Amino acid sequence: MAMKITVIGLGYLGTTHAVAMAKVGHQVIGIEPNQQKIDSLVQGRAGFFEPGLDQELAAQLASGRLTFKQAHDESSRDADIHFICVGTPQSAGSMAADTSYLESAIQALAPFLREDALVVGKSTVPVGTAAKLAQQLAKATGFTSPNLAWNPEFLREGTALEDSLHPDRLVIGVTNPRSEALLREVFAPMIDAGIPFLVTDLATAELVKAAANAFLATKISFINAMAEIAEVSGADATELAQAIGYDERIGNKFLRNGVGFGGGCLPKDIRALIARAEELGVGESVSYLHEIDKINLRRRDRVITLLTEELGSLSGKRVLVLGAAFKPDSDDVRDSPALGIALLARAAGAEVVVHDPIALHGVAVKHPELELEQDLAKAFIGIHAVVLATEWKEYRELDPNTVTPKEKFIIDGRNVLDVARWQQAGFKVLALGRTITN
Repeated sequence: MAMKITVIGLGYLGTTHAVAMAKVGHQVIGIEPNQQKIDSLVQGRAGFFEPGLDQELAAQLASGRLTFKQAHDESSRDADIHFICVGTPQSAGSMAADTSYLESAIQALAPFLREDALVVGKSTVPVGTAAKLAQQLAKATGFTSPNLAWNPEFLREGTALEDSLHPDRLVIGVTNPRSEALLREVFAPMIDAGIPFLVTDLATAELVKAAANAFLATKISFINAMAEIAEVSGADATELAQAIGYDERIGNKFLRNGVGFGGGCLPKDIRALIARAEELGVGESVSYLHEIDKINLRRRDRVITLLTEELGSLSGKRVLVLGAAFKPDSDDVRDSPALGIALLARAAGAEVVVHDPIALHGVAVKHPELELEQDLAKAFIGIHAVVLATEWKEYRELDPNTVTPKEKFIIDGRNVLDVARWQQAGFKVLALGRTITN
């Protein structure tokens, strides 16, 4: 049955969730205080790159099931469920998550909340946040026991809409049967399709997302730690990953060595988990995550080491970094390894040129010291060294015979190139975690 819902906060998560909920048949009001975002959304533009999202956004606007507003009004009072999808960035000067946007969202919603309606948090938060928000909601509304649940998201940038419509699991943290019943109703199309539906308490639901991201980050940094050993012993970390990945207890997903992880989730989430564990007096339980973070950052430093070993001083040398986004099919440059490498090379004295098929607009304002080039062929001209840092299809399939750098030297930071093909074109190829004979 179609339900009336609001989605509060229309960033990456909120926009995708609002579109997905409208697509499965619900009546959705998106709430976003930023008028520029609203103006973009009502024209069918999400404001960020996500394959297929703009097309589906336009379709749901045309259906009449999806509307957007800058603030709550009486129409919000008609909603059965309110999903809160605001950001929880890393706090300035701390590893802890900043939950102030959640608190503001609660205060703005309270005057328009029915006592029988359900508030559902989807943001990634430190365990214990939901309990605090429930207290704030009770104080703001005067309700003795406001209905609040937690439903963590597990979206992957590049496949976010598909992940919303066909998730590998649905996790809800609830405090009463009515909340569970409402969430079963709103997610009925997914549940009917056989998607696992896990019901737990608030704290466990909050911890699920943090634990999942900590595990994924650990897996990536583990194979990168093995790559560090491979680089000094002559072993091949890519073959190592393939060999251990066949073990079904390990699996091969997220087991590819390279320049490490980035984006708006894994780095901040493992740091927030460390901070929260320390607040709870159990910091030693996740002390290993400090090393996970360090391993990840060392992979960026390793690229600079390889550049200087090949070129000597980087002063006056032109280095092309292929990629700015933290992963392909995304324009997200938050904590991007590619951008990190570009900035490290620039700090070492290099003249850095950055190419990316989508994400250059996010770099231009923040980093004017970097030279940006949208034409891939032009980007190679006058270049002394190339670093492939984001595995876009354009780079994986690039014909090395069509580019003319000053010096034919490339570092494959993602281990995705056909090495023999590039060598046949006259390039010296280095790759992280591997010994390549040139």
